Amino acid sequence: MTPPITPDLLTDFQARGLVHQSTDPQTLRDWLAGTGRRVYAGFDPTADSLHVGHLVALMLLRRVAQAGHEPVALVGGATGMIGDPSGRSEERNLLEPEQLAANIAGVERQIRAILDGTGQPVHVVNNADWMQGVGYLEFLRDVGKHVPLVQMLGKDSVQSRLDRKDPESGQRGTGLSYTEFSYMLLQAWDFVHLSDALDCRVQIGGSDQWGNITAGIDLGRRLRGRDLYGITCPLLTKADGTKMGKTAAGAIWLDSRRTSPYRFYQYWINLDDGDAGRCLERLTQLPLEESLTLHAQRESNPAARDTQKRLAEELTGLVHGASGLASARAATAIFFGAEIDRLDDSLLADIFVDVPSQEFSLSLLAGEGLPLIDALEATGLAQTRSAARRTIQQGGAYVNNRRIADTDYRLTARDLTGATTLVLRTGKKSYALARFQ
Repeated sequence: MTPPITPDLLTDFQARGLVHQSTDPQTLRDWLAGTGRRVYAGFDPTADSLHVGHLVALMLLRRVAQAGHEPVALVGGATGMIGDPSGRSEERNLLEPEQLAANIAGVERQIRAILDGTGQPVHVVNNADWMQGVGYLEFLRDVGKHVPLVQMLGKDSVQSRLDRKDPESGQRGTGLSYTEFSYMLLQAWDFVHLSDALDCRVQIGGSDQWGNITAGIDLGRRLRGRDLYGITCPLLTKADGTKMGKTAAGAIWLDSRRTSPYRFYQYWINLDDGDAGRCLERLTQLPLEESLTLHAQRESNPAARDTQKRLAEELTGLVHGASGLASARAATAIFFGAEIDRLDDSLLADIFVDVPSQEFSLSLLAGEGLPLIDALEATGLAQTRSAARRTIQQGGAYVNNRRIADTDYRLTARDLTGATTLVLRTGKKSYALARFQ
Protein backbone atom coordinates (compact mmCIF):
# COMPACT_ATOMS: atom_id res chain seq x y z
CA MET A 1 0.00 0.00 0.00
CA THR A 2 1.28 3.47 -0.90
CA PRO A 3 2.25 5.48 2.19
CA PRO A 4 0.49 8.82 2.72
CA ILE A 5 2.30 11.91 1.48
CA THR A 6 3.76 14.30 4.02
CA PRO A 7 1.43 17.25 4.75
CA ASP A 8 4.24 19.54 3.52
CA LEU A 9 3.39 18.82 -0.07
CA LEU A 10 5.62 21.50 -1.60
CA THR A 11 8.68 20.10 0.19
CA ASP A 12 7.81 16.63 -1.10
CA PHE A 13 7.56 18.00 -4.66
CA GLN A 14 10.89 19.79 -4.30
CA ALA A 15 12.65 16.71 -2.92
CA ARG A 16 11.54 14.76 -5.98
CA GLY A 17 12.75 17.40 -8.42
CA LEU A 18 9.18 18.25 -9.40
CA VAL A 19 9.33 22.03 -8.92
CA HIS A 20 10.75 24.29 -11.61
CA GLN A 21 9.17 27.51 -10.34
CA SER A 22 6.54 28.44 -7.78
CA THR A 23 4.87 31.63 -6.67
CA ASP A 24 5.25 32.83 -3.08
CA PRO A 25 6.61 29.47 -1.77
CA GLN A 26 6.09 30.08 1.96
CA THR A 27 2.49 31.29 1.62
CA LEU A 28 1.81 28.43 -0.79
CA ARG A 29 3.30 25.96 1.68
CA ASP A 30 1.09 27.33 4.47
CA TRP A 31 -2.02 27.14 2.28
CA LEU A 32 -1.30 23.52 1.34
CA ALA A 33 -0.92 22.69 5.04
CA GLY A 34 -4.69 23.13 5.39
CA THR A 35 -7.21 20.36 4.75
CA GLY A 36 -9.28 19.57 1.68
CA ARG A 37 -7.44 21.96 -0.63
CA ARG A 38 -8.11 21.80 -4.35
CA VAL A 39 -5.30 21.90 -6.91
CA TYR A 40 -5.73 21.78 -10.67
CA ALA A 41 -3.87 20.98 -13.86
CA GLY A 42 -5.14 21.43 -17.40
CA PHE A 43 -5.01 18.97 -20.28
CA ASP A 44 -5.91 20.11 -23.79
CA PRO A 45 -7.47 17.29 -25.88
CA THR A 46 -5.19 17.66 -28.91
CA ALA A 47 -5.34 13.86 -29.39
CA ASP A 48 -7.61 11.07 -28.16
CA SER A 49 -4.91 9.95 -25.73
CA LEU A 50 -2.49 11.54 -23.32
CA HIS A 51 1.19 10.63 -23.65
CA VAL A 52 4.19 10.05 -21.39
CA GLY A 53 4.85 13.78 -21.12
CA HIS A 54 1.53 14.21 -19.27
CA LEU A 55 2.52 11.78 -16.53
CA VAL A 56 4.32 14.46 -14.50
CA ALA A 57 1.15 16.53 -14.06
CA LEU A 58 -0.98 13.43 -13.50
CA MET A 59 1.35 12.13 -10.80
CA LEU A 60 1.46 15.54 -9.15
CA LEU A 61 -2.34 15.47 -8.95
CA ARG A 62 -2.24 11.93 -7.61
CA ARG A 63 0.18 12.98 -4.89
CA VAL A 64 -2.12 15.91 -4.10
CA ALA A 65 -4.91 13.38 -3.47
CA GLN A 66 -2.66 11.17 -1.34
CA ALA A 67 -1.91 14.20 0.83
CA GLY A 68 -5.63 14.48 1.61
CA HIS A 69 -6.49 17.18 -0.91
CA GLU A 70 -8.77 17.07 -3.96
CA PRO A 71 -7.27 17.04 -7.47
CA VAL A 72 -9.02 18.95 -10.23
CA ALA A 73 -8.28 17.93 -13.81
CA LEU A 74 -9.42 20.42 -16.42
CA VAL A 75 -9.99 19.08 -19.93
CA GLY A 76 -9.86 21.94 -22.41
CA GLY A 77 -12.94 21.46 -24.52
CA ALA A 78 -12.88 25.21 -25.19
CA THR A 79 -9.14 25.94 -25.23
CA GLY A 80 -8.55 22.76 -27.24
CA MET A 81 -10.43 24.39 -30.11
CA ILE A 82 -7.65 26.99 -30.32
CA GLY A 83 -4.40 25.39 -29.20
CA ASP A 84 -1.82 26.62 -26.71
CA PRO A 85 1.17 28.36 -28.37
CA SER A 86 3.40 27.74 -25.32
CA GLY A 87 6.49 25.73 -26.20
CA ARG A 88 5.56 25.52 -29.89
CA SER A 89 7.24 27.01 -32.95
CA GLU A 90 4.16 26.87 -35.18
CA GLU A 91 0.38 26.97 -34.90
CA ARG A 92 -1.58 23.79 -34.23
CA ASN A 93 -4.13 22.54 -36.72
CA LEU A 94 -7.65 23.35 -35.55
CA LEU A 95 -9.77 20.31 -34.68
CA GLU A 96 -13.20 19.48 -36.07
CA PRO A 97 -15.95 19.28 -33.40
CA GLU A 98 -16.42 15.52 -33.83
CA GLN A 99 -12.71 14.83 -33.39
CA LEU A 100 -12.54 17.17 -30.41
CA ALA A 101 -15.43 15.34 -28.73
CA ALA A 102 -13.73 11.97 -29.25
CA ASN A 103 -10.47 13.37 -27.88
CA ILE A 104 -12.20 14.76 -24.80
CA ALA A 105 -13.80 11.38 -24.04
CA GLY A 106 -10.47 9.56 -24.38
CA VAL A 107 -8.55 12.04 -22.23
CA GLU A 108 -11.22 12.09 -19.49
CA ARG A 109 -11.20 8.30 -19.35
CA GLN A 110 -7.43 8.17 -18.87
CA ILE A 111 -7.42 10.89 -16.22
CA ARG A 112 -10.01 9.03 -14.14
CA ALA A 113 -8.18 5.73 -14.53
CA ILE A 114 -5.03 7.24 -13.02
CA LEU A 115 -6.56 9.53 -10.38
CA ASP A 116 -9.41 7.36 -9.11
CA GLY A 117 -8.73 4.96 -6.27
CA THR A 118 -6.90 7.37 -3.96
CA GLY A 119 -9.87 7.68 -1.60
CA GLN A 120 -10.24 11.39 -2.35
CA PRO A 121 -12.83 13.09 -4.57
CA VAL A 122 -11.56 13.70 -8.09
CA HIS A 123 -13.00 16.61 -10.06
CA VAL A 124 -12.79 16.31 -13.86
CA VAL A 125 -14.14 19.47 -15.49
CA ASN A 126 -14.42 20.77 -19.06
CA ASN A 127 -13.91 24.48 -19.65
CA ALA A 128 -16.37 24.38 -22.55
CA ASP A 129 -19.08 24.15 -19.88
CA TRP A 130 -18.45 27.74 -18.77
CA MET A 131 -16.84 29.24 -21.88
CA GLN A 132 -19.30 28.34 -24.64
CA GLY A 133 -22.06 30.55 -23.27
CA VAL A 134 -19.82 33.62 -22.96
CA GLY A 135 -20.14 36.18 -25.77
CA TYR A 136 -17.10 37.80 -27.33
CA LEU A 137 -17.98 41.34 -26.28
CA GLU A 138 -18.88 40.15 -22.80
CA PHE A 139 -15.52 38.41 -22.47
CA LEU A 140 -13.60 41.49 -23.63
CA ARG A 141 -15.51 43.65 -21.15
CA ASP A 142 -15.32 41.33 -18.13
CA VAL A 143 -11.90 39.74 -18.66
CA GLY A 144 -9.88 41.44 -21.39
CA LYS A 145 -10.24 44.86 -19.78
CA HIS A 146 -8.31 43.64 -16.74
CA VAL A 147 -5.30 42.17 -18.57
CA PRO A 148 -2.70 44.76 -19.67
CA LEU A 149 -1.38 44.17 -23.17
CA VAL A 150 2.18 44.85 -22.02
CA GLN A 151 1.82 41.94 -19.58
CA MET A 152 0.73 39.56 -22.34
CA LEU A 153 3.49 40.71 -24.70
CA GLY A 154 6.09 40.21 -21.99
CA LYS A 155 5.39 36.48 -21.56
CA ASP A 156 8.14 34.20 -22.86
CA SER A 157 5.61 32.01 -24.70
CA VAL A 158 4.51 35.06 -26.71
CA GLN A 159 7.95 36.62 -27.20
CA SER A 160 9.46 33.42 -28.57
CA ARG A 161 6.84 33.35 -31.32
CA LEU A 162 6.94 37.09 -32.02
CA ASP A 163 10.72 36.96 -32.43
CA ARG A 164 10.48 34.10 -34.90
CA LYS A 165 11.10 35.04 -38.53
CA ASP A 166 8.90 33.84 -41.34
CA PRO A 167 11.14 31.55 -43.47
CA GLU A 168 9.79 33.03 -46.72
CA SER A 169 9.31 36.75 -46.03
CA GLY A 170 11.95 37.14 -43.32
CA GLN A 171 9.51 39.23 -41.27
CA ARG A 172 9.31 38.86 -37.51
CA GLY A 173 6.10 38.27 -35.58
CA THR A 174 4.32 36.29 -38.30
CA GLY A 175 4.38 33.07 -36.27
CA LEU A 176 1.60 33.94 -33.78
CA SER A 177 -2.03 34.42 -34.71
CA TYR A 178 -4.53 36.50 -32.75
CA THR A 179 -6.35 33.25 -31.94
CA GLU A 180 -3.29 31.79 -30.23
CA PHE A 181 -2.46 35.11 -28.60
CA SER A 182 -5.90 35.01 -26.95
CA TYR A 183 -5.24 31.58 -25.43
CA MET A 184 -3.58 33.13 -22.38
CA LEU A 185 -6.78 35.04 -21.54
CA LEU A 186 -8.86 31.88 -21.70
CA GLN A 187 -6.53 29.94 -19.40
CA ALA A 188 -6.36 32.89 -17.02
CA TRP A 189 -10.16 32.98 -16.85
CA ASP A 190 -10.24 29.21 -16.23
CA PHE A 191 -8.14 29.74 -13.11
CA VAL A 192 -10.41 32.51 -11.80
CA HIS A 193 -13.54 30.48 -12.59
CA LEU A 194 -12.24 27.42 -10.73
CA SER A 195 -11.34 29.58 -7.76
CA ASP A 196 -14.95 30.85 -7.79
CA ALA A 197 -16.65 27.50 -8.34
CA LEU A 198 -14.41 25.11 -6.38
CA ASP A 199 -12.24 27.40 -4.24
CA CYS A 200 -9.32 25.98 -6.24
CA ARG A 201 -6.32 28.20 -5.47
CA VAL A 202 -3.35 26.34 -7.00
CA GLN A 203 -2.57 25.55 -10.63
CA ILE A 204 0.22 23.21 -11.68
CA GLY A 205 1.69 22.74 -15.13
CA GLY A 206 4.82 22.24 -17.17
CA SER A 207 7.60 24.82 -17.13
CA ASP A 208 6.31 26.19 -20.46
CA GLN A 209 3.05 27.14 -18.70
CA TRP A 210 4.54 29.74 -16.36
CA GLY A 211 3.28 32.71 -18.39
CA ASN A 212 -0.26 31.34 -18.63
CA ILE A 213 -0.38 30.44 -14.93
CA THR A 214 0.88 33.82 -13.73
CA ALA A 215 -1.61 35.54 -16.04
CA GLY A 216 -4.38 33.74 -14.15
CA ILE A 217 -2.86 34.70 -10.80
CA ASP A 218 -2.74 38.36 -11.83
CA LEU A 219 -6.32 38.22 -13.13
CA GLY A 220 -7.54 36.68 -9.87
CA ARG A 221 -5.95 39.50 -7.91
CA ARG A 222 -7.39 42.22 -10.19
CA LEU A 223 -10.90 40.76 -10.45
CA ARG A 224 -11.38 39.18 -7.04
CA GLY A 225 -8.62 40.52 -4.80
CA ARG A 226 -7.79 36.86 -4.27
CA ASP A 227 -4.45 35.10 -3.75
CA LEU A 228 -3.87 32.32 -6.27
CA TYR A 229 -0.72 30.23 -6.58
CA GLY A 230 1.22 28.42 -9.27
CA ILE A 231 3.71 25.58 -9.49
CA THR A 232 5.50 24.55 -12.65
CA CYS A 233 7.38 21.30 -13.00
CA PRO A 234 10.32 20.51 -15.29
CA LEU A 235 9.41 19.08 -18.65
CA LEU A 236 10.13 15.37 -18.86
CA THR A 237 13.42 15.21 -20.75
CA LYS A 238 16.34 12.84 -21.11
CA ALA A 239 19.88 13.66 -20.05
CA ASP A 240 20.65 14.80 -23.62
CA GLY A 241 17.83 17.37 -23.46
CA THR A 242 15.43 15.61 -25.83
CA LYS A 243 11.81 15.16 -24.79
CA MET A 244 11.05 11.88 -23.07
CA GLY A 245 8.36 9.73 -24.62
CA LYS A 246 9.52 10.24 -28.20
CA THR A 247 10.90 7.28 -30.15
CA ALA A 248 11.75 6.57 -33.77
CA ALA A 249 8.30 4.95 -34.02
CA GLY A 250 6.53 8.02 -32.57
CA ALA A 251 5.17 9.09 -29.20
CA ILE A 252 4.61 6.74 -26.26
CA TRP A 253 0.89 7.07 -25.57
CA LEU A 254 -1.10 6.08 -22.49
CA ASP A 255 -3.86 4.45 -24.58
CA SER A 256 -3.19 0.76 -25.22
CA ARG A 257 -4.67 1.08 -28.71
CA ARG A 258 -1.89 3.50 -29.63
CA THR A 259 0.97 2.05 -27.56
CA SER A 260 0.58 -1.51 -26.28
CA PRO A 261 1.33 -2.30 -22.62
CA TYR A 262 4.35 -4.29 -23.85
CA ARG A 263 5.83 -1.33 -25.77
CA PHE A 264 5.02 0.99 -22.86
CA TYR A 265 6.80 -1.39 -20.46
CA GLN A 266 9.79 -1.77 -22.76
CA TYR A 267 10.17 2.00 -23.12
CA TRP A 268 10.97 2.31 -19.40
CA ILE A 269 13.09 -0.86 -19.34
CA ASN A 270 15.35 0.61 -22.03
CA LEU A 271 15.98 3.99 -20.39
CA ASP A 272 19.51 4.97 -19.40
CA ASP A 273 20.34 4.66 -15.71
CA GLY A 274 20.25 8.38 -14.98
CA ASP A 275 16.96 8.96 -16.80
CA ALA A 276 15.37 5.96 -15.08
CA GLY A 277 16.49 7.22 -11.67
CA ARG A 278 14.91 10.64 -12.20
CA CYS A 279 11.69 9.10 -13.48
CA LEU A 280 11.50 6.75 -10.51
CA GLU A 281 11.49 9.74 -8.16
CA ARG A 282 9.16 11.94 -10.22
CA LEU A 283 6.67 9.51 -11.70
CA THR A 284 6.15 6.75 -9.13
CA GLN A 285 4.65 6.60 -5.68
CA LEU A 286 7.68 4.91 -4.14
CA PRO A 287 9.07 6.54 -0.99
CA LEU A 288 12.26 8.46 -1.73
CA GLU A 289 14.17 6.15 0.62
CA GLU A 290 13.27 3.16 -1.56
CA SER A 291 14.33 5.04 -4.69
CA LEU A 292 17.69 5.82 -3.08
CA THR A 293 18.13 2.13 -2.22
CA LEU A 294 17.55 1.20 -5.85
CA HIS A 295 20.06 3.87 -6.91
CA ALA A 296 22.66 2.29 -4.61
CA GLN A 297 21.96 -1.16 -6.03
CA ARG A 298 22.38 0.27 -9.52
CA GLU A 299 25.85 1.52 -8.63
CA SER A 300 26.94 -1.90 -7.37
CA ASN A 301 25.22 -3.97 -10.08
CA PRO A 302 24.23 -1.85 -13.11
CA ALA A 303 23.63 -4.89 -15.31
CA ALA A 304 20.66 -5.93 -13.17
CA ARG A 305 18.75 -2.78 -14.25
CA ASP A 306 16.68 -2.91 -11.05
CA THR A 307 15.71 0.76 -11.35
CA GLN A 308 14.37 0.31 -14.87
CA LYS A 309 12.47 -2.84 -13.93
CA ARG A 310 10.81 -1.23 -10.92
CA LEU A 311 9.96 1.87 -12.94
CA ALA A 312 8.41 -0.22 -15.72
CA GLU A 313 6.40 -2.28 -13.22
CA GLU A 314 5.08 0.75 -11.33
CA LEU A 315 4.07 2.80 -14.36
CA THR A 316 2.66 -0.04 -16.48
CA GLY A 317 0.54 -1.20 -13.56
CA LEU A 318 -0.72 2.33 -12.93
CA VAL A 319 -1.52 3.17 -16.56
CA HIS A 320 -2.64 -0.23 -17.89
CA GLY A 321 -3.78 -2.03 -14.76
CA ALA A 322 -2.95 -5.51 -13.51
CA SER A 323 -3.95 -7.22 -16.77
CA GLY A 324 -1.82 -4.88 -18.88
CA LEU A 325 1.17 -5.41 -16.60
CA ALA A 326 0.70 -9.20 -16.75
CA SER A 327 0.57 -9.04 -20.56
CA ALA A 328 3.75 -6.93 -20.69
CA ARG A 329 5.55 -9.31 -18.34
CA ALA A 330 4.51 -12.35 -20.39
CA ALA A 331 5.65 -10.71 -23.61
CA THR A 332 8.98 -9.67 -22.09
CA ALA A 333 9.59 -13.18 -20.76
CA ILE A 334 9.51 -14.50 -24.32
CA PHE A 335 12.99 -13.11 -24.95
CA PHE A 336 14.25 -15.05 -21.94
CA GLY A 337 13.03 -18.35 -23.36
CA ALA A 338 9.52 -18.58 -21.91
CA GLU A 339 7.16 -20.71 -24.00
CA ILE A 340 4.76 -18.68 -26.10
CA ASP A 341 1.19 -19.69 -25.42
CA ARG A 342 -2.00 -18.05 -26.63
CA LEU A 343 -0.85 -14.53 -27.49
CA ASP A 344 -2.99 -12.64 -29.97
CA ASP A 345 -1.64 -11.75 -33.39
CA SER A 346 -1.46 -8.00 -32.71
CA LEU A 347 0.67 -8.51 -29.60
CA LEU A 348 2.95 -10.93 -31.45
CA ALA A 349 3.38 -8.36 -34.23
CA ASP A 350 4.20 -5.74 -31.60
CA ILE A 351 6.76 -7.94 -29.83
CA PHE A 352 8.40 -9.10 -33.03
CA VAL A 353 8.12 -5.84 -34.97
CA ASP A 354 11.70 -6.09 -36.26
CA VAL A 355 11.58 -9.83 -36.97
CA PRO A 356 11.14 -11.19 -40.52
CA SER A 357 7.87 -12.91 -41.31
CA GLN A 358 6.69 -15.27 -44.00
CA GLU A 359 3.17 -15.84 -45.32
CA PHE A 360 1.94 -19.40 -45.82
CA SER A 361 -1.34 -20.86 -46.97
CA LEU A 362 -3.50 -21.99 -44.06
CA SER A 363 -4.19 -25.20 -45.96
CA LEU A 364 -0.59 -26.31 -45.30
CA LEU A 365 -1.49 -26.90 -41.64
CA ALA A 366 -4.25 -29.34 -42.56
CA GLY A 367 -3.75 -33.09 -42.76
CA GLU A 368 -0.21 -34.12 -41.89
CA GLY A 369 0.88 -30.48 -41.71
CA LEU A 370 3.88 -28.46 -42.90
CA PRO A 371 7.32 -30.00 -42.29
CA LEU A 372 9.27 -27.87 -39.82
CA ILE A 373 12.32 -28.27 -42.04
CA ASP A 374 10.46 -26.57 -44.91
CA ALA A 375 9.23 -23.75 -42.64
CA LEU A 376 12.76 -23.03 -41.35
CA GLU A 377 14.06 -22.80 -44.90
CA ALA A 378 11.14 -20.68 -46.15
CA THR A 379 11.52 -18.14 -43.33
CA GLY A 380 15.27 -17.84 -43.88
CA LEU A 381 16.21 -19.31 -40.51
CA ALA A 382 18.04 -22.05 -42.43
CA GLN A 383 19.70 -21.70 -45.82
CA THR A 384 18.79 -25.20 -46.98
CA ARG A 385 16.66 -28.13 -45.88
CA SER A 386 19.87 -29.95 -44.92
CA ALA A 387 20.93 -27.03 -42.72
CA ALA A 388 17.47 -27.01 -41.13
CA ARG A 389 17.75 -30.72 -40.40
CA ARG A 390 21.17 -30.25 -38.74
CA THR A 391 19.82 -27.39 -36.61
CA ILE A 392 17.02 -29.62 -35.32
CA GLN A 393 19.41 -32.52 -34.67
CA GLN A 394 21.71 -30.21 -32.68
CA GLY A 395 18.82 -28.99 -30.49
CA GLY A 396 18.72 -25.48 -31.93
CA ALA A 397 15.20 -25.35 -33.42
CA TYR A 398 12.18 -24.00 -31.55
CA VAL A 399 8.47 -23.56 -32.21
CA ASN A 400 6.94 -20.93 -29.91
CA ASN A 401 10.13 -21.19 -27.81
CA ARG A 402 9.57 -24.93 -27.34
CA ARG A 403 12.57 -26.99 -28.46
CA ILE A 404 11.81 -29.48 -31.22
CA ALA A 405 14.17 -32.46 -31.47
CA ASP A 406 12.24 -34.46 -34.09
CA THR A 407 13.51 -33.84 -37.62
CA ASP A 408 10.19 -35.14 -38.97
CA TYR A 409 8.12 -32.67 -36.92
CA ARG A 410 5.21 -31.13 -38.84
CA LEU A 411 3.44 -27.89 -38.02
CA THR A 412 -0.35 -28.08 -37.61
CA ALA A 413 -3.08 -25.74 -36.41
CA ARG A 414 -2.29 -26.81 -32.83
CA ASP A 415 1.01 -24.92 -33.11
CA LEU A 416 -0.63 -21.56 -33.75
CA THR A 417 -0.15 -19.34 -30.72
CA GLY A 418 -2.21 -16.53 -32.23
CA ALA A 419 -5.17 -16.81 -34.57
CA THR A 420 -2.89 -17.05 -37.61
CA THR A 421 0.67 -16.90 -36.28
CA LEU A 422 3.39 -19.06 -34.78
CA VAL A 423 6.94 -18.17 -33.81
CA LEU A 424 10.00 -19.99 -35.12
CA ARG A 425 13.44 -19.66 -33.61
CA THR A 426 16.92 -21.04 -34.20
CA GLY A 427 19.71 -20.65 -31.69
CA LYS A 428 19.30 -18.05 -28.96
CA LYS A 429 18.18 -14.97 -30.85
CA SER A 430 17.16 -15.72 -34.44
CA TYR A 431 13.38 -15.40 -34.78
CA ALA A 432 10.84 -15.45 -37.59
CA LEU A 433 7.06 -15.25 -37.67
CA ALA A 434 5.12 -17.75 -39.74
CA ARG A 435 1.70 -16.37 -40.70
CA PHE A 436 -1.00 -18.64 -42.11
CA GLN A 437 -3.84 -17.08 -44.11
